[in-house]
Amino acid sequence: MNEGHVRIAAAQYWPENLATWDEAAQKITRWVHEAAAQGAGLLVFPEYFSMELTASFGSGVARSLPLSLARLQERLPDFLALFTSLVREHAVYICAGSFPERLGDGRYCNRSYFFTPEGHFDWQDKLQMTRFEAEQWHVSPGRDLKVFETAFGRLAINICYDSEFPLFARQQVEQGANILLVPSCTDTLAGYHRVRIGCQARALENQCFVVQSPTVGECPWSESVDRNIGAAAVYTPVDYGFPPDGVLVCGQMNATQWVFADLDLAAIARIRREGQVFNYRDWPAQYLHVRRPTSA
Repeated sequence: MNEGHVRIAAAQYWPENLATWDEAAQKITRWVHEAAAQGAGLLVFPEYFSMELTASFGSGVARSLPLSLARLQERLPDFLALFTSLVREHAVYICAGSFPERLGDGRYCNRSYFFTPEGHFDWQDKLQMTRFEAEQWHVSPGRDLKVFETAFGRLAINICYDSEFPLFARQQVEQGANILLVPSCTDTLAGYHRVRIGCQARALENQCFVVQSPTVGECPWSESVDRNIGAAAVYTPVDYGFPPDGVLVCGQMNATQWVFADLDLAAIARIRREGQVFNYRDWPAQYLHVRRPTSA
């Protein structure tokens, strides 16, 4: 890993019914060791993969939406300590999927922690809630949109549904993010494709890399992540020097695996300068042709 280059590892992660925190910590540790051993400098876990931790509280908790949120808070200090230790040990960056966290006012937000090799961390909260999150689980939207500094350039996080709204990514890209990380959790094939299409659209219109990491597999022990469908992938601009379909790499559907890709950030600068089209540069021009409807 050096300036302008990074090997990405995007997880297709199956949340399991693990009886203890130690089992869960050992599993996460194995996953990180495996990715780091294959040279990854940036690891991305899925949205809500942390719900695996609720299994240790028993079926009565894991199968209850409100109880699973409440009891999961007991695992947050250990969750943060584990990832802080792992990034220091392996000198990697990790987007730790998402963890539904209770705020000081009692609301829950869907928070994605981003850890640096020095053991520091920050977070991006999900800004747009799905119907399930808002109406059944009562998870609330966050407020701030962030960009994170790394040794290989700036990146940003769009959590699942957020990737379907172009202005979030556009603001982050205008602040220098050339990689967008999209932890996702979808329980239907249509849901997976909505996020995938959003990711590809963001890569096309911003001429940037977009990395999707989904939960996969059946989890009948959990009410919150009972069914998971998807494939991890890295999406690119659709232009000279990039794949003609904009898909750099894509995992096997619903398999449990890491998906790896080597990213050259100089290619982003080159395509914005020399591409067949200039989607990134031409973004502001669309406003010249959009007119607000006039009142009758």
